[in-house]
Amino acid sequence: MPANTTVPDPRTGAVHVDGAAIVYRLFDIGYEIALERALDLLASSAPERVRPVRGEGQALQIANPPITVMLGSEVLHIDGVAHDAELSARIFDFGAVSLRVRVHAAPALPWHAFVAFARALHHADALSGMVAHHLRLLTERIAPAIVRPRVAEVHEDYTVYRIARLFDETGALLAPDVLQDEHVVPLLLDETRPLSVEARRELLPHRFAYYNDDLAILTWERALMVEPGVADTDVQYILEFANAQLLELRYYDALLDVEIPQLFDRVADARRGRRVFPGRRYADLLSGLQQQVADYTELVERAENALKVTDDVYLARVYQTALELFRGRTWRSGIDRKIGILRETYAMLNDESQAARSETLELAIVLLIVLEIVLAFIPH
Repeated sequence: MPANTTVPDPRTGAVHVDGAAIVYRLFDIGYEIALERALDLLASSAPERVRPVRGEGQALQIANPPITVMLGSEVLHIDGVAHDAELSARIFDFGAVSLRVRVHAAPALPWHAFVAFARALHHADALSGMVAHHLRLLTERIAPAIVRPRVAEVHEDYTVYRIARLFDETGALLAPDVLQDEHVVPLLLDETRPLSVEARRELLPHRFAYYNDDLAILTWERALMVEPGVADTDVQYILEFANAQLLELRYYDALLDVEIPQLFDRVADARRGRRVFPGRRYADLLSGLQQQVADYTELVERAENALKVTDDVYLARVYQTALELFRGRTWRSGIDRKIGILRETYAMLNDESQAARSETLELAIVLLIVLEIVLAFIPH
């Protein structure tokens, strides 16, 4: 853009957009999902095993690509206006399901009107009911493919605002860099008052662009994408995958938060109990602990290793940034610490059981020796 050209300000209504919002609701529905079996069960809906399609997507290794399936469409009312909502799902082998609701905004909206549409969608009461209904239908359809089925209370929400075209009042296309941080604050951070430069720098540091006509800005709960290529959804794919992994970390962290206090109660109960053989006092508890540690470790490793980065290219950088933004390492370190508590408890109880068995054996030996001495003094 020439230096003397006036840059349109989105806040004045000089920038218009054609765009949509994709709302993601992610749930853990079981210990594991057999994807090949799920493909058979969903055959009538033409499910797909989708991978990133761009060249730099080769830097990402996905051992067991998730299933993508269309679920249909419904009418969603937002502030009294009817919008067509397209529903789809992505199913991951580690037990997570992502329900997606794609809602198109009216065409040629001024930027401030697009922001208002996004906010109204975020607070639409009917959205949660729609997602819950389709989650139930989907889990019923693939139930035979789910190992240990149950819908966890922990869930993850994310929204991507996708803009296909930016243009001015004359219809001339605009470059994505017309959207500066101060313009996207109301959309991505839900702030109505202007933020300071320092706050914007802190809260909106993650900007990515591969071509001159695309842009991706990531935040904790939302992302903005300017992408003219309708079929190019690789960045969304990566963000969805990272959110599914985050969901698993949060879910198992919550399980451990419940499990550890209950474990201490069970230990106290076992110590109060009476057994003929004290060394067997913790047998059931130790067996359960060993199984729990194995399950938690396997599941977390499986979720984390579902997608691997092999090279530092565009999509890989987006993925690594998303994991950092979602504090994946923090959640994982918390889980590792709690699993460490389970392992330490197992070791402590096992040592205590071994000590009790040794004491019982020593007592038995002493009693036998005493019995032999007594018998030696009894006349035959």
